[in-house]
Amino acid sequence: MNTNQEIYLDYQATTPVDQRVLDAMEPWLRDQFGNAASRSHAFGWEAGKAVEEARTILANGIGGQPREITFTSGATESNNLALLGCARACKERGMHLISARTEHKSVLEPLEALQAEGFEVTWLDVDREGHLKATQLEAALRPDTTLVSLMHGNNEVGTLHPIHELGTICQQHGAFFHCDATQTFGKEPINVAENGIDLLSASAHKMHGPKGVGILWIKSRPQVPFAPLMYGGGHERGIRPGTLNVPGIVGMGEAFQVTHESQSAEQNSIRNLRDALWEKLESIEGCTLNGSSSSRLAGNLNVSFKHVDGEALLASLEGIAASTGSACTSAELAPSHVLLAMGAESATARGSIRFSLGRGNTAAEIEWVAKRTQEEVKRLRELSPLHKMAQETQ
Repeated sequence: MNTNQEIYLDYQATTPVDQRVLDAMEPWLRDQFGNAASRSHAFGWEAGKAVEEARTILANGIGGQPREITFTSGATESNNLALLGCARACKERGMHLISARTEHKSVLEPLEALQAEGFEVTWLDVDREGHLKATQLEAALRPDTTLVSLMHGNNEVGTLHPIHELGTICQQHGAFFHCDATQTFGKEPINVAENGIDLLSASAHKMHGPKGVGILWIKSRPQVPFAPLMYGGGHERGIRPGTLNVPGIVGMGEAFQVTHESQSAEQNSIRNLRDALWEKLESIEGCTLNGSSSSRLAGNLNVSFKHVDGEALLASLEGIAASTGSACTSAELAPSHVLLAMGAESATARGSIRFSLGRGNTAAEIEWVAKRTQEEVKRLRELSPLHKMAQETQ
């Protein structure tokens, strides 16, 4: 392959917009530029119709109703809206919330804000692979528990939670279940009714759609109590005011259709490439797989190399785009909060690197990435005093 070509292995951070999505969006950026809230002329009617068509596509894809979809600016807003909006509306029912320390920061920080308001949060532990047992949730639930928030697939280590079991337990105990499905929406089968989900967050740009648009699905039968965070218009049934991003919404609907239609075949292909990369990296002495060995996102490979700093390795892999964790926190120097919650040592957490594969990757790219990683791990260890000391004491 052309070694001057950039190789993108950061698909869990964001994805390139699919050409079919761009084609669907373009008219709404140019000639059909109406405001979906304008009811007095054709420009508004056409925009409103396009929004409702996308809403229907997204709702049908998860077994929900179109009226239950609220459009947002992305999953971070959706998570904030779900947690703050539902918890505050249910305050009189109870002020106990449940989540896990391995959640995305857009779940952790709103929950910490709610703690400052007087809510009590129980943080569930995970095992060394990031697994959460349903029995842990059952033991933590109380009569005053109003909301449980647990993600479907972890954005750093890729571990999948058993959302069907978790949702069923929440239903049995009368607690609302919020699921952050940002990493699995369109890629893994999700049925909100079958899985006992009451609120679900997702984003377009993780599935080859545009940035700046997402959804919050809110169950309507029975209606989940909800308090809006913003005011100023009747958009989105008063839940989320503001002029709708029509091109982005159309793009999200198209991206979901494209991804969902090829879901099984595409995810199997990505999984095979991921496994091929792991097979080669596994042969490196001191290489550790972070996350589940069996139940994980198809494109996720999070690894640590003993005596190798993750940031240093990333910097040395010129022409290869990967990350040391969540794109939202990769600029921080602190070790991964996810790996620390899984019981990893600080050095392992700091030394992790996340390769996340996607639609555009090839077998030739994987061969090249494996070769370059093997070379750079060897080179960095030769420069490491810690590695030299470990070798001398063997």
